[in-house]
Amino acid sequence: MKYALIGCGRVAPSHIKAAIENGLEIAAVCDLDASRMERLLENSGLSAEKIAAVRRFTDYTALFREVRPTLASIALPSGLHAACAFEGLKNDVNLIVEKPLAMSLADADEIIRLAKEHGVLVSACHQNRFNKAVQALRAALEAGRFGRLSNAAITVRWDRDEAYYAQDAWRGTWENDGGTLMNQCIHGIDLLCWMCGYEIESVYGQIRRQFHPYIQAEDLGTAVMTFKNGAVATVEGTVNVCGPDMEEHLTLLGEHGAVKLGGTSANTIEHWYFDDDPNDQKDGFHEPTRNVYGNGHTSLFADMAQAIRDGGQPYVTAEDGRRALEAVLAIYLSAKHGAPVKLPLPADAAGTNLEGFFDA
Repeated sequence: MKYALIGCGRVAPSHIKAAIENGLEIAAVCDLDASRMERLLENSGLSAEKIAAVRRFTDYTALFREVRPTLASIALPSGLHAACAFEGLKNDVNLIVEKPLAMSLADADEIIRLAKEHGVLVSACHQNRFNKAVQALRAALEAGRFGRLSNAAITVRWDRDEAYYAQDAWRGTWENDGGTLMNQCIHGIDLLCWMCGYEIESVYGQIRRQFHPYIQAEDLGTAVMTFKNGAVATVEGTVNVCGPDMEEHLTLLGEHGAVKLGGTSANTIEHWYFDDDPNDQKDGFHEPTRNVYGNGHTSLFADMAQAIRDGGQPYVTAEDGRRALEAVLAIYLSAKHGAPVKLPLPADAAGTNLEGFFDA
């Protein structure tokens, strides 16, 4: 299967590694910075012969038109995801789109529409769904072991310093990135909403820019979400940890079960209990990872490749990516108006609606 990677920045090594481990043909890479492309390929583990065969582009439009890959992944700055996806879909290319799927609901809806029109697939890159701890939690939930849900929580406590934001001008901007909720915490928010049944009724959110005056967006975000099934969930996302990244915790509490996942990317089981089998102990399970991105990219790529071959749907769909985006935008909208918001959000909801929020 012919594969292309668009965007050779921070997360790109996880994409190229996943493609190689799934036996995909690395046909092309694309980035405005030629040195990034070369550095990525040199560190990819590909043979010199295969590296030489990879085509390099600085224009993704030309890549889609000339290479016609079966599958491409988009790892560009967040604000460029939608425009690149539009171009790929119009050229009948199946896509894996890094989070967030887009920066506005209108663009997310257009991605979904174009994919259906052109008969191709789009997977939102929420790879943490494939973590072994997350899969164990999901299996217990789908088996009904929790009973009625009471409450849930996601907590992402990481560190992103000035050097991180100085890497690229787009980081921390409302147009091309958003803050900690849209960038670092959206994976956890995706897991939270997935486990709680997606149907959010209302959101009350607060955001702050505490320690990062050189960015436009938030470095701290909190929220309370209520779901139509009666569950109440809390969100805390921050990049204000002094020192190394601390944790990404996901907690789910029900009538008959209680689970807490931890580690830096919900890759550890810290608490596991169910009434139906008190001896079922998974406490202490830990899946080692190289970084906060976890190991899920390889599984997500495998799932997407299989969906393309079989004509099915990916495990993580574009619609799933839209749901996570809407949840973050709901927190932003609530913070802007200082009041809870009801879902669904209006079609014009977008991260750019908060331009100047902290400077007013």
